Amino acid sequence: MTIASAALLLFLILDPLGNIPVFLSLLKGLPPARQRVVIMRELLIALAVLMLFLWAGRYLLELMHLRQESVSIAGGIILFLIGLRMIFPPAEGIMGEQPDGEPFIVPMAIPMIAGPSGMAAVMLLGSQEPGRMGAWSLALAIAWAATAIILFSATYLQKWLGTRVLTAIERLMGMVIVAISVQMLLDGIASYLHAGS
Repeated sequence: MTIASAALLLFLILDPLGNIPVFLSLLKGLPPARQRVVIMRELLIALAVLMLFLWAGRYLLELMHLRQESVSIAGGIILFLIGLRMIFPPAEGIMGEQPDGEPFIVPMAIPMIAGPSGMAAVMLLGSQEPGRMGAWSLALAIAWAATAIILFSATYLQKWLGTRVLTAIERLMGMVIVAISVQMLLDGIASYLHAGS
C-alpha cells in the first residue's frame, strides 16, 4: 500500500463530511471564534490518539487485556446513544450540560474523529508493515489535515444553511449514526464470536 492510498483510506474512515452535522449541533451554542478553537483542540487530541494507536496500539490493548472487538462494541454503544439524542434532542442539548457549554474529548475527538474504526485501521497498518511507520505517520497526517480543512469549513455552513435546514440534517444524521453504531456493534460481536470459535 502506498502513502497516498493509505491516506485516502484513513480519510474515508475519519469521515469528516459525515461528522459536519454532528459538530455543528454540538457547537451551535458557541460563538464562531470559540467554535474554531474547540474544533482545533479536538482535532489535535484526535491526531494524538491516532498516532498513539499507530505506534503503540497493539501494546496498549495487550497491557489492558482488551481486544479490538471490545473497542468496537464500546464505540458502537456510545455512537448509538449520541444518534438517539440527535433524533430526539433533550432540552440541555445532545451531550447534556457541558462545562463552559462545550464538549471536551468525547464525542468530538473520540469517537467522531478518532473512532474505533480509525484506531483499528492505524493499528492494522502498523502491525502489518512495522518497518514503514514513518510512511504510515505521513499518511495519517495527510488524512488528518484534509479532515481538519473540511471540519473548519463547517462553521461557515452554519451561517449559509440556517437553523431549520441544520435541524433537519441533524435528525437525518442521527438516524445514519444509529445505523452505523448498530453495524459497529454487530461487527464487534461477530468478530468476538468468530475469534472464540
